[in-house]
Amino acid sequence: MFGLEDKNPHILVIGDLMIDHYVWAKCERISPEAPVQIAEVKDESNRLGGACNVGNNLVSLGAKVSMCGVIGNDDTGKWLVKNLDSLGIDIQNIFIQNHRPTTKKTRVIVSNQQVLRVDKEDKSAISEEISKEIFATLEHKISNYDCIILSDYNKGVLNSFLTQKIIKLARSENKLILCDPKGNDFEKYKGATLLTPNKNEAQIATKTAITDDNTLTNALKSLKKDCNLSISLITLSEDGIALLDKKNKLTKIPTIAKEVYDVTGAGDTVIAALGFALSGGLDIYKACEFANAAAAVVVGKVGSAVATHAEIAQHLHSCAYSDSSDKILSKTSLLTTLQSLKNKKIIFTNGCFDILHRGHISYLQKAKKMGDILIVALNSDASVKRLKGKARPINPQDDRAYILSALECVDFIVIFDEDTPEDIISLISPDVLVKGKDYEGKQIAGSKYAKETRLIDFVDGISTTNILNKAKLI
Repeated sequence: MFGLEDKNPHILVIGDLMIDHYVWAKCERISPEAPVQIAEVKDESNRLGGACNVGNNLVSLGAKVSMCGVIGNDDTGKWLVKNLDSLGIDIQNIFIQNHRPTTKKTRVIVSNQQVLRVDKEDKSAISEEISKEIFATLEHKISNYDCIILSDYNKGVLNSFLTQKIIKLARSENKLILCDPKGNDFEKYKGATLLTPNKNEAQIATKTAITDDNTLTNALKSLKKDCNLSISLITLSEDGIALLDKKNKLTKIPTIAKEVYDVTGAGDTVIAALGFALSGGLDIYKACEFANAAAAVVVGKVGSAVATHAEIAQHLHSCAYSDSSDKILSKTSLLTTLQSLKNKKIIFTNGCFDILHRGHISYLQKAKKMGDILIVALNSDASVKRLKGKARPINPQDDRAYILSALECVDFIVIFDEDTPEDIISLISPDVLVKGKDYEGKQIAGSKYAKETRLIDFVDGISTTNILNKAKLI
């Protein structure tokens, strides 16, 4: 859809480097010492946070990433550098300050819910001396980058002096420079390509209560004028992204998040996706669509997370076909749709699915786990009669197709009139052709057009025939 899968822009991320430390626990009782929960630790894990999470998101999208920031001479900093390096991120621009601890945020998670956060950090601004050293290091490298992202968590790295020096340098080289801002004074971001404030941050910075589209538009105009931005936008959480078009009119790019488990790091994903998309040649409107989809993927995960192109495509696919009946396609429509899913692993199976039962569900769920897109070719009524006899099917083809489309594991249904789906298989050339274990040792129609054929065990004792035989006894 976006054509970004083969893009590999070189992006420099500058900002507050930190670790997100997660304590996974369960709580079943209250402390006798105080009215607080007792968290019984089950597991702990570290993840890249802050500007590092922006870099991690960029790597997952295929960007070449260089990281710049300040860490302490401690075990947290050593873990951070090691893990950035393992991702292939350039760490040559990371500076160590002996007296400064590496920022570490510890979150206690109980039943997928964050119940407590403990921060270890020094939020004082880095010295002018280290600021000048950082700038001097970057000054002659800036031409190497397609985009610069400033990830500001208000932890002291992006002070006004360094931020303005970098922005002016980037603009002098006609480089994209995107800033994720913090604080109530956006003056230090003046001259950037764009900022990505959320609604609350924008309200504070512009001193505007955003209550409707008019006040939202006013806030966007204020940001653009006061900060001398090329593009003015405000992120609106589940409502997407608002921006001013070329005529200074409000435009909203909506998003759809199916399930929201944790919004941690969603802002990192948005700015990473915007930087990647704009570097890849998309206009701001398409870039916002891409960023929205990426953010919708990560909020469906727990903790700081990333989104891949495959996950973004899958999310957009599921949103586009959220109405069950939209999954039922003609042969022509199916082939057209598959053109936009070329990088997906296509799974194909077929059957009558006359009376849907547990065996069918198990079979289809197992089939879906073999790839990305599951296509079910459904025998038409005429086809079923030829195969099963005049008394079948019990349910007409439209009803059978609609019931199948309600299953989350099924992506598309196509009805065919022939005795076998060989013609459809030859057109689709699926990655995997799936059939039941009862086909073992038998010739499977269309198998020569699939990259591989796999057989799945049935659930013992469950079949449409058995169900019909029981019904006759009632």
